[in-house]
Amino acid sequence: MNSIVTKCPKVSLSNGLQIPILGLGTSHDGGYSHDAMLYALRECGVRHIDTAKRYGCEEQLSIAVQESGVPRQDLWLTTKLWPGEYGYTAAKKACRDSCSRLGVEYLDLYLMHWPDAMVPGRSNREVRVETWRALEELYNEGVCRAIGVSNFLVSHLKELKEDCSVVPHVNQVEYHPFQQPEELVEYCRQEGIVFEGYCPLAKGQALSHPTILQLAHKYARTPSQICIRWSVQPQNHLLEWSCHHSQVHPKREDPGKLSSLWVPTGGERHGGIGQVA
Repeated sequence: MNSIVTKCPKVSLSNGLQIPILGLGTSHDGGYSHDAMLYALRECGVRHIDTAKRYGCEEQLSIAVQESGVPRQDLWLTTKLWPGEYGYTAAKKACRDSCSRLGVEYLDLYLMHWPDAMVPGRSNREVRVETWRALEELYNEGVCRAIGVSNFLVSHLKELKEDCSVVPHVNQVEYHPFQQPEELVEYCRQEGIVFEGYCPLAKGQALSHPTILQLAHKYARTPSQICIRWSVQPQNHLLEWSCHHSQVHPKREDPGKLSSLWVPTGGERHGGIGQVA
């Protein structure tokens, strides 16, 4: 068995479950590769996989997991609920449909994909609360071992805390040197919500930035490894988008320097989170 499996650190959720700090993400618009997924599972020892109904690859992912030979109990599987299926009844059905497409009886983590409910005539808060209550029931029933949200701001998290009984276990947000929502990171830390960062390479923009190139040269690492190492500093949790061995197994070099890495963007936003009521 690849040594990465035993060496990959884990992060504890508020309910006691532990999630591998490094994961493999999928996406829409060609963001899934069967060969890359098999490579990650068989050769890189990846045991944390993230997908979504929106990406349209849950069934293909199920096939790759079966072909990999990795036992279900050794995998952490995350998928997401798209706003088009928000609402109590629709959310519960969507979750079970995702389980069916993935070929599993339960999900390790189920996320609300976006704070905007997209339901005409109803407030976002009202629909989010109704949807979250469905996820709470799925959690209590054991269909989801943990539940969380994605792209939620502090205001959205505060509302859920006021309106519901289970605080999200995870908030998944775009996070890299170009985008560091420190207020959100700190709020999640205070509330016991694991902050999970996605898109660590800033959609490729970070790979050519002078500061990152300088660090890569200094430590004889690739720019991807520098970004990933920075992202998995203590109390951050990374969702990785590449299956290449050199990117999913970063070296732990000079954490003091990397933790202070900040790349100015001239005021341009790079992220998925937005000001949704």
